[in-house]
Amino acid sequence: MKASDPADTFRQEARELLDILEETLLDLGQRPDDRALVDGSFRALHTLKGSGAMFGFDEMAEFVHEFETAFDRVRKDNAPISPALVAIALAAKDHIHKLIVEPALHADDTVRLLGELREAASNAEGGETCNADAVPVAVSERPRGGCRVRFWLPSDAIAFGTNPLLLLDELRELGASSVLALTDRLPPLAAMNPQASYLGWEVAFENEVSADKIEDVFLFIRDGMDLLIEPTDQGDAFSTTEPAEDQDSETPLPAKPDAQEPARRATDTAPQADKANSSVRVAAERLDELMDRVGELVIVQSRLSQIAGAGADLNLKAVVEELGRLSSGLRDTTMGIRMVPIGTVFSRFRRLVHDLSNALGKEVDFVTTGGETELDKTMIERLADPLVHIIRNSIDHGLESPEKRASNGKPARGQVRLAAIHTGAEVAITITDDGAGLDAARIRAKAEEAGLLSPDQKISAHDLCQLIFHPGFSTAAEVTSVSGRGVGMDVVKRAVEGLRGTIDLTTTPGQGTVVTLRLPLTLAIIESMLVRVGGGRYAIPLSAVEECVELPSAAELGGSGKNFLNIRDRIVPFLRLRELFKVDAPPELHQKVVIVSAGESRVGFVVDQIIGNSQTVIKSMSKLHFDVETFSGATILGDGTVALILDIGSLVAFGQGFERQWRGEGLGRVA
Repeated sequence: MKASDPADTFRQEARELLDILEETLLDLGQRPDDRALVDGSFRALHTLKGSGAMFGFDEMAEFVHEFETAFDRVRKDNAPISPALVAIALAAKDHIHKLIVEPALHADDTVRLLGELREAASNAEGGETCNADAVPVAVSERPRGGCRVRFWLPSDAIAFGTNPLLLLDELRELGASSVLALTDRLPPLAAMNPQASYLGWEVAFENEVSADKIEDVFLFIRDGMDLLIEPTDQGDAFSTTEPAEDQDSETPLPAKPDAQEPARRATDTAPQADKANSSVRVAAERLDELMDRVGELVIVQSRLSQIAGAGADLNLKAVVEELGRLSSGLRDTTMGIRMVPIGTVFSRFRRLVHDLSNALGKEVDFVTTGGETELDKTMIERLADPLVHIIRNSIDHGLESPEKRASNGKPARGQVRLAAIHTGAEVAITITDDGAGLDAARIRAKAEEAGLLSPDQKISAHDLCQLIFHPGFSTAAEVTSVSGRGVGMDVVKRAVEGLRGTIDLTTTPGQGTVVTLRLPLTLAIIESMLVRVGGGRYAIPLSAVEECVELPSAAELGGSGKNFLNIRDRIVPFLRLRELFKVDAPPELHQKVVIVSAGESRVGFVVDQIIGNSQTVIKSMSKLHFDVETFSGATILGDGTVALILDIGSLVAFGQGFERQWRGEGLGRVA
């Protein structure tokens, strides 16, 4: 097995820390008085600096050190949080990423950004020394000499890798000091847990030391530990007696616990340690390989089921049934491992909205819901770019300027809402804005100008809006850095359809626009309905199937233009797959219609036989068949033959063309 590169491990962890830093900085822009956010930013910077220096990223570590120094002034309340400071800090965060990916290539940007950071925090006057206001102290008066620090680490600190000697070394670097071990919490030998921490330490500084610097030493283990910082008179040496005897009676030290308590705490935290260590980092390639192996297993299991079904061996059938149950469970477990909360991609767009709203001079509230909704990791990776295009369009084209919104009686701040929800075996993602909506007259004029519509051609309002997905179509009056080149929505449509999904758009003038994406949960293995048309077998994604009905005898004799069914007083167009696939064999006596849906549209597929449900391992089409829109992929059946997977979105759109033609000619009106 190939050993992992420590530097690659750092880069991966650094990306996560930078994401945390970005989230925290964006939150600070909205809640500048939140002290926890300031501390969170500082912790992320502190970790980046230490880890970067450890793995040899010295230039990045030096930059983060200066970044941290400037931000420390904010942490000490000597510089306020302002939009300008947040913007510079976000730019500095981007620069850290560059220094990790391409070290030694951005020296000029380093100098410039550090200058801007220092200027933004230039009103700092230095940190407070340890006193009653800065940290919890034992007395309320200001110190006349040095400081005394007493601390007890969490009982599980050593088990998690904390070295107390390194902490003491850091404290010694702050100034001349003396160290004493505190043994008052040691339990009897029989009650000791060898992995627990029982000793405390008392460090007496001869001179004043900043309380913030002392707390920084314990930055990553502060939760769960006992820490006491108290001022002392100059030259006051600590006593070797019990801590409580050195203490002012008004402010006692933390209560001395029972001797058995540390042992109990160590024992209680053991399950938490096990839980923390229960997650492992696995390369994405290994998950893909595992999914491929499971897919092959499903194919073999299907083949075995077919062989068992053709025989009369009851024992073999029982084993095959058990194997099918196990392979189904393994499939679900493997797919579950690959599922990722969609919130991981949602969080990326906060920065996009922040920067874009500033560039366009618009005030935007970005609201997300349903971040816990899970999708296959491959879907998540390929979904980011389409959502970027849609959100950019919502802000640039959809939302009005604050002045125009105010004149129309709307709040000055616009809103873009990104939501996700499970709908059966699909995930529906909606991007909603409360802007002006689409201008139908302008879209029509552009469509006629581009030759997509004739001046007298009738078209419904819904279908008119779908023209914005046509390649090169744009209603922007001028080309800007954000939009106007006609590149975007057609790319979005192709990307979504490449994920076997659909995209739909609705708009209300003066109220806003809603873009809805419907996507399958995974691109690897799906449940499908296997059908036969002539001598060929085809798979229809089961998530799209609504119902199956008999084809009426009148419809069997009907010609072109009469391909419609009346299902519960709703007109549903249907496609004769025999005609579409040019099948020469004679049709079955009783044909079936499989009703499928894509968004709000319904279409029927006429087939010769419904074979049944099947686990379908999706295989990509070859490059020679990449432009075939009727099929989205292929699968290998149990007997080794190949069945093509129908592209529901493409076929439904084809069926809608029949419906529009019928409504236009038969009813003389637009649907």
